[in-house]
Amino acid sequence: MTVGSFLVLLLIAAICGAIGQSLAGYNLGGCLVSLVVGLIGAYIGTWLAAQLHLPVILAIHIQGEAFPVIWAIIGSAIFTFFVALLRNLVRKT
Repeated sequence: MTVGSFLVLLLIAAICGAIGQSLAGYNLGGCLVSLVVGLIGAYIGTWLAAQLHLPVILAIHIQGEAFPVIWAIIGSAIFTFFVALLRNLVRKT
């Protein structure tokens, strides 16, 4: 994998993280946080899809590496929702 293709995958992860945060209705931070949320969301989403025996709906392939866009967005939204929930619980105590 070249540096350029790696940067494209990171850009896609950041976009998926930003969309997931928008769907959850909570913004955790800026661009770098969206990138991390997108990567964590891709992991959570693909794990969830594998546990439920669901197919990969939309994956972007760049030089042999696949990035599951839909599952990354869903996983990002789930991750953002739980982080927001935990933040609100901590603030109330």
